[in-house]
Amino acid sequence: MAEPVLEVRELEKRFGATLALDRVSLALAEGEILALLGDNGAGKSTLIKVLSGVVKPDRGQILIDGEEVSIDSPHGARELGIETVYQDLALFDNFNATGNFYAGREPVKPSWLGSLGWVSDRAMDKETSALLDRLQVNISRDDEIGIMSGGQRQAVACARAIAFGKRIVILDEPTSALGARESGNVLRLIKEAPENGVSVIVISHNLEHVMRVADRAVVLRQGSYVGESTPDPEHHEELVAMIVGSGEGEGEAEGEGGAEGEGGAHEASGARSEP
Repeated sequence: MAEPVLEVRELEKRFGATLALDRVSLALAEGEILALLGDNGAGKSTLIKVLSGVVKPDRGQILIDGEEVSIDSPHGARELGIETVYQDLALFDNFNATGNFYAGREPVKPSWLGSLGWVSDRAMDKETSALLDRLQVNISRDDEIGIMSGGQRQAVACARAIAFGKRIVILDEPTSALGARESGNVLRLIKEAPENGVSVIVISHNLEHVMRVADRAVVLRQGSYVGESTPDPEHHEELVAMIVGSGEGEGEAEGEGGAEGEGGAHEASGARSEP
């Protein structure tokens, strides 16, 4: 069996008296799109913050390609090939797509000069255009992000993560507050991400969208891993039961672990709502 690109074992995280992650274990395969489901307070947000280097776990292991790693900061996560797109997107409204793609990681020449080297705006513009064309993101290259629609902004954020995520891309509610057409464009980017050499973890309230893109769905509830299933119409009720805690479909891995996070039962039918 192939080594998972990412594996977490027995992760725990407390915030005061609140146990946000309770011995969570899961794995992400090479080229897989894994959905992380659960209602508000399930543990999803804490888990992705741990994987992104924003929050440090109290115990447990994180393995990349079978080797244990320590993710101490967002920069450390990026060095390991993990890119994360949060709900607020973290884009600069007064920059165009190129400025947002390369903010904080501008290539300099010669590289040995570090910050004393010079930046080629033309080279960055050319590379950004090539990436956007390859990912079929149709936007004006010169427009500032601040005047773009929500779907265009989300597409830029997703494209940046896919372009620079060497191994793993984590997307937090990527279609939240988007219309049907804009959601479709973002879902296409997610579905095609493995073709660009990355594995994806997508957090979503919208089970209909999850069924369109994900290979597998893991459910968290109240800080614990509940179970997992294939996100398709046949397993829809099973996933909903795990999310809301009705007892049906539970028990595949009860007690293995969990997390705190947004989303789930009230949107499991596929309707959109605020996280």
